[in-house]
Amino acid sequence: MKFFLRNMVLAGVCAGFTIFAIAQPAQEFTLDNGMKIIVKPDHRAPTVAHMVWYRAGSMDETNGRTGVAHVLEHMMFKGTKTLKPGEFSERVAALGGQENAFTSKDYTGYYQQIEKSRLSEVMALEADRMANLVLDREEFERELRVVMEERRLRTDDQPIARVYEALSATAFAAHPYRHPIVGWMNDLENLTVDDARDWYQRWYAPNNAVMVVAGDVDAQQVLELARRHYGKIPTKQVASTRPQVEPPQHGMKRVTVKAPAENPYVVLAFKVPTLRDVERDDETYALSVLAAVLDGYDNARLKAKLVRTERSAIGAGANYSGIARGPSLFTLYGTPAAGTSTLELEQALRAEVAHIAKEGVSEQELKRVKNQLIASQIYKRDSIFGQALEIGSVEMSGLSHTQIDRLIDKLGQVSAEQVQAVAQKYFGDDSLTIASLVPLPLTDQGPKPPQILPGTRH
Repeated sequence: MKFFLRNMVLAGVCAGFTIFAIAQPAQEFTLDNGMKIIVKPDHRAPTVAHMVWYRAGSMDETNGRTGVAHVLEHMMFKGTKTLKPGEFSERVAALGGQENAFTSKDYTGYYQQIEKSRLSEVMALEADRMANLVLDREEFERELRVVMEERRLRTDDQPIARVYEALSATAFAAHPYRHPIVGWMNDLENLTVDDARDWYQRWYAPNNAVMVVAGDVDAQQVLELARRHYGKIPTKQVASTRPQVEPPQHGMKRVTVKAPAENPYVVLAFKVPTLRDVERDDETYALSVLAAVLDGYDNARLKAKLVRTERSAIGAGANYSGIARGPSLFTLYGTPAAGTSTLELEQALRAEVAHIAKEGVSEQELKRVKNQLIASQIYKRDSIFGQALEIGSVEMSGLSHTQIDRLIDKLGQVSAEQVQAVAQKYFGDDSLTIASLVPLPLTDQGPKPPQILPGTRH
């Protein structure tokens, strides 16, 4: 089955047939103060997703102040010159909407999902806190304790999260991707309200923001609303972060985490290219297809062989995303089954990549995998919120939303020879970091809370 994407979005599946609806292309505008506005009309439902993205994430933090981007995200709900703490969320709820925020290594985002006639009101609320945030010391100290507890629950008490935190801190020697989004605990303990205020003043400016609106809207009407609510906010001189280029790695690195856990775990991270030039960086597309060959569908190679056939692993997978502001990692990971050591699972994971490097992939497998991969990309756009999320994340990486369809085209053009070539090129010892979990006996404190992504407030 072929999945045609250009000028289309997947609208639904009925009676075994894929139904497509013609989608209007996104339109882009820039306000006089430098704020970029992107509008993606989609008239399937009378709803709107309104997002504001700031190109400021944990990678922009400095040593001693890690976690401040995430803490400031929390403080954005703690009042402005006209709203008391918590009133932002109360007003959105009263309008029948939902709202939240997220912090990543590359950006911080805020969103509301609302009935289309209420768009102007949530824009006014978002513009207010872009310009008029009040950072009260007592509120800050109270919220900082919340964030510290969040770190304990989501990282310190979660063995797998601790493994990935140690992995990043080991794999990256210079690049700030080595720091956790939530921040190191000692840094959190020493953050001040002035640190948060400095972060807000430095990065929260219209000329460092992208507003994305997707849904049942008219682009010109959205532009007029944006001018009314955001257009009067003055431009700031946004200081750029100095480049921190990761130096070449010249040998395998290892790190071990000991923590109470039921099972051991291992993750192998290889340094690979990041997508910078949509037309020229063909290896990034081949790496995406390679990840899909290994772990892109239910019967992909890692699960089929290691979990179902050999039963050497309880679970196994691969992950790669080349869309980022910083350097990228290709990871292989898994939980060994009883009788299998983490070292043996490491070897088994690497053997699957080595087999592709030696034997390649068949055209039949390649076609099946690419169809699966492209279908997953299309399904992400089946929701209004998903479309806005995709546009914002691509923009924050330094690419353009106008290139999104081209990304799918390029995936479809990947050859078996290209997949084999990247498997041969990037999976040696010199670029490899391995993090393993050594399980300690579990205590009788009861089950741990589920792991959730940093930045989620609810």
